[in-house]
Amino acid sequence: MSSSAHTPTPLSYKDAGVDIDAGDALVERIKPLAKKTMREGVMAGIGGFGALFEVPKRYKEPVLVSGTDGVGTKLKLAFEWNMHDTVGIDLVAMSVNDVLVQGAEPLFFLDYFACGKLDVDTAAAVVGGIATGCELSGCALIGGETAEMPGMYPAGEYDLAGFAVGAVEKSKILAGQNVQVGDVVLGLASSGVHSNGFSLVRKCIERAEAAQAVPATLDGKPFKQAIMEPTRLYVKNVLAALAAHPIKALAHITGGGLLENIPRVLPEGMAAHLAKGSWPQTELFAWLQKTAGIDDIEMNRTFNNGIGMVVVVDAAHAEATAAMLRAAGEQVHTIGAIAPRGDGAAVVVA
Repeated sequence: MSSSAHTPTPLSYKDAGVDIDAGDALVERIKPLAKKTMREGVMAGIGGFGALFEVPKRYKEPVLVSGTDGVGTKLKLAFEWNMHDTVGIDLVAMSVNDVLVQGAEPLFFLDYFACGKLDVDTAAAVVGGIATGCELSGCALIGGETAEMPGMYPAGEYDLAGFAVGAVEKSKILAGQNVQVGDVVLGLASSGVHSNGFSLVRKCIERAEAAQAVPATLDGKPFKQAIMEPTRLYVKNVLAALAAHPIKALAHITGGGLLENIPRVLPEGMAAHLAKGSWPQTELFAWLQKTAGIDDIEMNRTFNNGIGMVVVVDAAHAEATAAMLRAAGEQVHTIGAIAPRGDGAAVVVA
């Protein structure tokens, strides 16, 4: 008696769209990159179920500070232009610059890379950028996750997220509590758009392409490079300045721009009065403003508009602080001062 039942064709994980061998190949490519970021405190290398880190003994009362972020729609341009080697720097910078604002030294970083089908070369380029960002900010890349999820992402696309953990002495936490009227506001130049406002950047590019008016260069760089220039890492230079000068507050200028990020570190009843024109507008931001047709207020609320980090310092120490940061390679502008808020806005640009 014959049976109509039949043995199903074997289905492997690879048939389902997940290539374990590709994942293993990526891990091998990543290991030497991660090794270059090792620092005091790391207790185990890549490959375990969890990463171990011991807070350095020099901290007497360590407080851990954490931050997490992604790269946003800047990734859309990375896919379109096949430029994957610097978005990892953006990923690290968005978290470590945030951790720095509390006065903390970033200690370690973990990343999450998710795609529909793993392209080892693309993923290695992205993680290479992450390792570079970690190296430049003195934190260890001690772990992460690569997730291959068939059907979740279009071909050639991926998502990226990460988080950083830092430490600061309890007595040295920066929360803007000592900011006073008369304090000076210094602005550290950004390297470009960084990683915020890219939904509008992409609309500007579409508008310029439709009008066949895409500039060949901006600020001396090819157009695409100027747009994709990675977020500046302020960590090492600002930590050195913090150790030498009584800095009162820091603000990382991300989504919401100058107008919405500076108030986050100001005490109640105080405002930052910024002098219009006290820092130069780059060709990149001038092009974005003209193409989008937006006013100065919208520019300062959507983009960093040329200032990536704000430093609030006592007027007596402003010149020395600025000089030290300039000597370390930062472009520093004195952009304003702290004033009583009254009934006005928390940030006034005039």
